[in-house]
Amino acid sequence: MDENFLKSVSLLEGQPLSDAVACIEASGGQIALVVDGRFRLIGTITDGDIRRGILRGANLESTASEIMHRQPRSVLQGTSFAEIDAIMRRERILQVPVVDAEGIVVGLHIADKVNLTDFAAHRAVIMVGGLGTRLRPITETVPKPMIEVGGRPILEHILERFHGQGFRRISLCVNHLAGVIEDHFGTGARFGVEIDYVRETKRMGTAGALSLLAERPDKPIIVMNGDILTSINFGQMLAFHYENGALATMGLNRYQYQIPYGVVDLRHQHISGFSEKPVLDFFVNAGIYVISPEALDLIPPGRFFDMPSLFDQLAPSKRIAFPLHEYWLDIGRPDDLNLAMDKFAEAEL
Repeated sequence: MDENFLKSVSLLEGQPLSDAVACIEASGGQIALVVDGRFRLIGTITDGDIRRGILRGANLESTASEIMHRQPRSVLQGTSFAEIDAIMRRERILQVPVVDAEGIVVGLHIADKVNLTDFAAHRAVIMVGGLGTRLRPITETVPKPMIEVGGRPILEHILERFHGQGFRRISLCVNHLAGVIEDHFGTGARFGVEIDYVRETKRMGTAGALSLLAERPDKPIIVMNGDILTSINFGQMLAFHYENGALATMGLNRYQYQIPYGVVDLRHQHISGFSEKPVLDFFVNAGIYVISPEALDLIPPGRFFDMPSLFDQLAPSKRIAFPLHEYWLDIGRPDDLNLAMDKFAEAEL
């Protein structure tokens, strides 16, 4: 195998997780190999490992050693492809490093992700019917997803990302100023996708609108708010959904807020301590979901139903959190819109 490729997917255990993300991207979204100074395999990291690490408190500045698998599965150089494939099927793994007798990495065997390589089979549903009240007066004549950022509507950026990752079937849930959106995007052919429209005659909520889909999907669908700019890899989110046996997966974004005052800790009427301008750390709903067909069956037809209500209907083991480490911006307020415009002006997206 190409030595440069192996180097591009490998890092040392003291390197930050941001480097692991780059290695995973270089491997086609599969795996990062953690090696020592002699290039001996000492661990592996997958995209799912990084997401789970973030949920436990890690961030992209944390080191690879904090989340890596320290006893990675590998095969010896010379093992036949047929035997490697059999191992991967038996152990339900999608990638396996190849090492020589001294444990030095000499190859990487990657399997296709069954049901995930054909993204065209998975529908994306984008919610674009909101009133955009916090962005008035702009949204009195322009739907929020049609506001231009970087010279193009927000929704064009979203469709471009789906198209670039292999998705082709798009449903747009429209209501407010629907004609503006339909006139601009039409059938979607100009953008390399197939668009159909779900027309709401009343506010249905992010989950309720899904009850209006023309047909019940036979595979999980990606649902996304139409006012979000993000560099997320939708395929990795789908993979996380499948790997965890989820019925519903919610994208989360980390949000930190610093209290601008010294906080006094109390125990009854006694002062027990002080915290000087503490930073509160939360995960917030990122407005991106993967929903399986079985979960769609729980949505009551014809009435308002939001996405948290749908998640409440599911057993905890079937509703999964997918933390984002990618760029994400919800353009809900004038300050957010200005920030997005600044980002595009700086060519950071």
